[in-house]
Amino acid sequence: MPGRRPEDQTLVLMLALTFSTGIVDAVGYLGLDKVFAGNMTGNVVVLGMALAGAEGLPWVGPLIALFAFMAGAVIGGRTLRRETTGWNTRTSWSFTAVAAVLLALTVATAISGGVPPAPWGIAITTVLAAAMGFQAAVARHLAVKDVTTVVVTSTITGLAADSRLAGGSGQPWRRRAAAVVLIALGALLGALLLRVHIAVPLGVAAAVSAGAALLGHWAAHEKRAYEREPVAAR
Repeated sequence: MPGRRPEDQTLVLMLALTFSTGIVDAVGYLGLDKVFAGNMTGNVVVLGMALAGAEGLPWVGPLIALFAFMAGAVIGGRTLRRETTGWNTRTSWSFTAVAAVLLALTVATAISGGVPPAPWGIAITTVLAAAMGFQAAVARHLAVKDVTTVVVTSTITGLAADSRLAGGSGQPWRRRAAAVVLIALGALLGALLLRVHIAVPLGVAAAVSAGAALLGHWAAHEKRAYEREPVAAR
């Protein structure tokens, strides 16, 4: 992404990971018994309705996913606790780890021949949720405004509350709208690819995460090299 400012590069990569999360959530909800891997608000709501006795709603999967997401976020938080805000080598390895997990699940579901039976399905959901929690913690460390990669409720609120209809004078509406649209497009693509095989959307999500890690690492390296150059040589 030559010619872009570092903050713009990071924004583009976070939007790509938001798209990837839409794919993963489609896999979790449609392919793994109505469980969200990234959207914990959805899991909490489903869990509450299921505990009230609503027919056809699971409670074990959402509950496990909730705790797995939190565990992944704890690991992500500890991984970057001592790092300064911004993309660095540890950030690159963190997103690479998410891609590796998604790739491993792609291989596992491809070998298994399709949607796994209930015990293995819950295991896959658990790993997916932990990976998304880890990703969310890393994204939070990068502190890209309005783009958390896993949820868009607050983004939609800002888009509406800061609009001219609400009396606002201006807002970063492009990034907010892009985050909402991309997570929806990711879910759309995930749902369509599930018709082929559950491994296919997982593989696409893995590729997006790996690409974001690689491009982010390259951009951060180029930025550091530029900053080390003497001013006269620029």
